[in-house]
Amino acid sequence: MLEVELAQGHITKRAVDAVEPSQTTNFLWDDEIKGFGLKVTPAGGRSYIFQYRMGGRAAKVRRHTIGAHGTWTPDQARKEAKRLSHMVDCGQDPGALKQQKRHQDVELAFSSYAERFIVEYLKVEWKGGHELASGLLRREAIPVLKSKPLADVRRSDISTILDRLADRPASRRNTFAALRRLFRWAVSRGDLATSPIGDMEPPAAPASRDRVLSDLELSTIWHGSDKLGYPFAYFVKLLILTGQRREEVAGLNWAELNRDHATWTLPAERSKNATAHDVPLSAGAIELIDEIARHLGEKSMTWPKHGFVLSSSGDKPSRGFSVAKTRLDQFCCIIVEQRYPGAQREHGVKPWRFHDLRRTCATGLQRLGIRFEVTEAVLNHLSGSRSGIAGIYQRHTWAAEKKDALQAWDDHVRSIQPLAAPLDVQTS
Repeated sequence: MLEVELAQGHITKRAVDAVEPSQTTNFLWDDEIKGFGLKVTPAGGRSYIFQYRMGGRAAKVRRHTIGAHGTWTPDQARKEAKRLSHMVDCGQDPGALKQQKRHQDVELAFSSYAERFIVEYLKVEWKGGHELASGLLRREAIPVLKSKPLADVRRSDISTILDRLADRPASRRNTFAALRRLFRWAVSRGDLATSPIGDMEPPAAPASRDRVLSDLELSTIWHGSDKLGYPFAYFVKLLILTGQRREEVAGLNWAELNRDHATWTLPAERSKNATAHDVPLSAGAIELIDEIARHLGEKSMTWPKHGFVLSSSGDKPSRGFSVAKTRLDQFCCIIVEQRYPGAQREHGVKPWRFHDLRRTCATGLQRLGIRFEVTEAVLNHLSGSRSGIAGIYQRHTWAAEKKDALQAWDDHVRSIQPLAAPLDVQTS
């Protein structure tokens, strides 16, 4: 587009209004402040600009837009042009500073940067825990920090996030860990000079839980889960029989299962410790998965080749654990009241969490006389007998022992089912 420079004059409202649009873009340069001008487009748009060079006459001419006429008055634009002229005299480039500010406000806004961190770092470098960490960032951090520039985040902002989680010590500590990794990543990339929580004390670790369900409680939960229907009835029972983590069971994919070998191969990217893990499937677990396959329309003894095993929508793993847990607790209370009228306190299920099923499985294996090393292998723990020097030189997979252990646990779970079976259901 052609540009035409008009004669210089003092830029006032009258002068601005007097400039008529033409077929070319016209400029009116102020006779007082060098580089201060008015740009008029063929469509009639008027905006104030400042033109300058960094480094003398040989340097390239640069143009900085101050703003549109109407939003800016001539007097306001003049003051801004004086400020910009002073910046250039001091060796500061207004255009570069404007780009830097835009970078801070848009690309380094916490909400967008956190999403980038989730995709580029968590899903690649923290495979085992990326779902937990990304969920905490989206639920707890982004709603507080919103679009605040990364460089403007202060320790007090982090304290605000953590204070909201005072009644959830585990989530509080995990949120801090996710934020610490985010800011470290930003520093390593040069997007941030220092982390606002670099030397901040992490929240105290939550008290270690030692909740182990009794056989009566486990039987009650097993039967109570029947009322949940697909997918959560199967989710709860597979948690009980396999002893694996909640997120690992919830994200179970048909491609990870092999019916011929009765094995579930948990890939490293879905494992909390980023270590691939083979989980032998007991007879009870296979029966459950067969039922799921039939529920999804497959023929008997045939499992799908892809997709999620436990999915309400079909295209992603099931969520809504807290809602399912609340419903399950209600069903358990009904079973106890029916079977033991007026004695819920003695025979009821005391407060518990899904993770307690994993601890109950581990404790149950020990009660059944399973070797500690085998129990650790079943749980995919890299501690104790599988850590340090022992972990480096001891490469036995315990495959056969794991299979026997989980089948023994399956047999035990079957044996205790009559303890809380609904009275109108016949048990074998």
